[in-house]
Amino acid sequence: MHLAIHNWMKVEPIDVTIRRLVRHGYESLEIQGEPYKYDTKAVRGLLESHGVRCWGSVTLMLDDRNLLARDEQQRARSIAYVKDCITMVMELGGTVISVVPGTVGKVVPDATPEKEWAWCVNALKECYYHGLRCGVRIGIEPINRFETYFINRAAQAQALAEAVGPDCGVCLDIFHMNIEEDDPLAAISACGDRLVNFHVADNNRMACGMGSLDWPQIVAALQGVGYDGALSVEFCPPLDRTPANRWPDSADLNPEGITASERKFLEDHGSSVFSAGFYEMHVRRSAETLLPLI
Repeated sequence: MHLAIHNWMKVEPIDVTIRRLVRHGYESLEIQGEPYKYDTKAVRGLLESHGVRCWGSVTLMLDDRNLLARDEQQRARSIAYVKDCITMVMELGGTVISVVPGTVGKVVPDATPEKEWAWCVNALKECYYHGLRCGVRIGIEPINRFETYFINRAAQAQALAEAVGPDCGVCLDIFHMNIEEDDPLAAISACGDRLVNFHVADNNRMACGMGSLDWPQIVAALQGVGYDGALSVEFCPPLDRTPANRWPDSADLNPEGITASERKFLEDHGSSVFSAGFYEMHVRRSAETLLPLI
């Protein structure tokens, strides 16, 4: 295993992100699923010049991105978006993409379970075959019930992966598992070799080591199924607006370069645009917790 980190949690120039991850001992980047933002040749050159690599990407299911939408054209646009993310990963030399099938924050279905399942399977098959051509493996990611009604548990993601294809995998996120799984360690074990990616934050979605999760036990469970990919850090700390705030200088009150959709995505996660110092502390604490275990 090795340590990776996402970059969707902090809107900043990619070179700033890369220098930070190198500074704290991360080996790779799981780049945000916004292929239209990046010159992949330039980003790959930056990564290589700093001795790190692209692990993969994660779809950001903002706005009308939804692989199980009732509207056929909306599904087609969403498929095209995921395929563009896969192409970006290939061009960056990455190997995996984590796919959340539905719009994050959408908790009301569009149709019957049978119709939505069929729409999603067919959409994911298109993405899956594109991934096979690109050498990029899909991992279907369950997220908690407050962010989607569709895929919340590992067993559901496994069933969807099996319906899509033999090489379709599962990406697990221990923050979401801590909410939804009866036994997160057993869920890891049940995934076996379908497990292609693993996202990490503590139970409060702050840095690993800033909550109550048992990280040695989690890492041991991953080792037990032969998982040899990334522990991909994806914290999303809550913004405290009360006098009980332990981190009074955490928010960036005048952020630059953030789009309305990106801000909404953070706020829909109960988070915000954070100051550089607060963000770096989370990057550092996660590395200090996990590196000794892997």
